[in-house]
Formats: sequence, C-alpha cells, structure tokens
Amino acid sequence: MVCHILDGLLECGQNQSQTLHLFWFSRFLKAGEQFRRLSVNFQFLDFQLHNINNKCRLVDNSLNNTDQLLLEVQNAVKSTVAGKKIGIAFSGGVDSALIAKTCKNLSYEITLLTIGFPGSHDIEFSKIVSKQLDIPHEILEIQSDSFIETAEKIKNIIKTDNLSWNENCIAFYYVAKLAKANDLTTVVTANGIDELFCGYNSYREAIEDGEDRVMDMIDEKLKNENKMMIAVNNVTAEFDVKIIQPFLSANFIDYAKKIPISEKIHGPDDMKRKHAIRALAMDYGVPEISAQKQKKALQYGTQIHKSLLKSRKTS
Repeated sequence: MVCHILDGLLECGQNQSQTLHLFWFSRFLKAGEQFRRLSVNFQFLDFQLHNINNKCRLVDNSLNNTDQLLLEVQNAVKSTVAGKKIGIAFSGGVDSALIAKTCKNLSYEITLLTIGFPGSHDIEFSKIVSKQLDIPHEILEIQSDSFIETAEKIKNIIKTDNLSWNENCIAFYYVAKLAKANDLTTVVTANGIDELFCGYNSYREAIEDGEDRVMDMIDEKLKNENKMMIAVNNVTAEFDVKIIQPFLSANFIDYAKKIPISEKIHGPDDMKRKHAIRALAMDYGVPEISAQKQKKALQYGTQIHKSLLKSRKTS
C-alpha cells in the first residue's frame, strides 16, 4: 500500500498532559515505512505507516507503549460513543474503571451502573472504587423473587441454552433497566479487553501450547463475544438502551493484536494477566485496588451464575 498525504494537518500524538503535536507535510509513504518530522513545538517525532483494514494509519513511534495504548483507548471511545451523556457498566475492576476514567477525562457526562444481588462482590467493591474515581454511581439490587421469571424471559429472547450467554444477557438486562431509570439510552462497556489481553483463566492453559494457540484463542473468543453482544442488545432493546463496546471496534482489535503476548500474560501460573492494561491503568490514575485486582467475571461478581444454576436445579 502507498499513501500520499498532501499538505495535511496531522494529529500524531497526545500525551497525558493533553499536548497535541501538529505539523504539515507532503510525501508518498509505503506501508511499514518509518520517518521523522519536526513538530511545530520543535520536537522530533518518529512515525511508521501501518496498513490497517486497507486504510493508511500513522503510528507515533516516539510514544512509549503505555502512551500509545492510552491513545488507542481514547480513539476507540471517541470513534464509537457519539452522545455525551452515557452510563458505564461498572464492576470496579480494572477494565470498567479504566474506561470510566477515560470517558471522564474525555468530558463525557457519566453515570456508573452496577447491578447484582444484595451483598454481592460487585456491588460492595464498586462502591469503594466509584468514590475514589469521584463519579456518580447508581446501583440496582436484583430481587430473588422475580429473578427466575426474568431469566426465563431472556432465554426465550436469545433462544439458546448457552450458560455464559444467558448469564451475560441477564446481567445486561438489569444494567439496561437501571440505565432507563436514570434517563440513559447508551451504556458503554469494557467488553473485549479480556479477549484481547488474555484476561480469562483459559489463556493460562493456552500459553502452555505456545503463542500461536493464544492468538487462535483470541480470535475464537472475539468471534463469540461479538455474537453475544448482538444478543445482549436484542435483550436491552426492551428499555430502548444500546450497549456499546469500544474495545470491540475494528481499529482497536487490530492494534491490540499487535501487542506482544508477553505484555498480556507471563505464563501458565500468571493469575493476574492483562499486564499492559494494568500498567496503563496505574499510569492513568485508576485506583490501585482496581488496577491490580484479579479478574472476577460479571456472572460471578453479581452472583447471577450461582442464582441461575440454583433456579435450573429447582425448575
């Protein structure tokens, strides 16, 4: 691929102090070619042209890995989240805390949305983290007496016995219900991070078979996640609420796949994983208790998994 950028004003980098590097240039570039330009604030900046989805894209090589990841996270949000008034599905873990912090710094009007059974892990932990982030926080406690009826309704909508799909669709049903009660029509989630950055325990087994197996698993999980989120939006349509996943956007997926596996998982005994995301979260000001917290899946943190299995045994 050859890309000709003629006298174009390019935003090529943005550091944490929000300083923009802008310059003018004109030349033909080939995919993979690296070059150096002097910016208007007289800093030398190194770039490389990438071919992503048959489109020219410049990556600022002068940024360190964490700065570039932050820029990609911000771009993923800005390119997928149009409205400024949004809810964020929030457990208090590193993924939801990072996207909450990002949206806050991008001047979105945010409400954190947490659901779960009374006393569940996600409800109690999210209260702590939301206070440290200083973002408005709303909670919906799931009532046991109506849970079985809700679970059956959702199963009839998505038409599958897949346990994980049912658990996630139930969870987002309640998130959408909470969003509706707070006059929100858009909810942003961090879905995609666990798939792309080896967040699941299954990646510990995959890494024993080598990095090729890890990459195959990433593709498998992304395919499942994209399909499942279609089902999720079919469920949340009852409340006229749309669930948006910036980290499942094509550009972010392409970028994240290029990050070395070693920056995601260190081996079969790695209990934390997602190291690139955790490093970014720490640098970006996400509370440490969140940035370093081990993963607890949505269905477990809300106690939906336990309650759904119990309801199936008694039905």
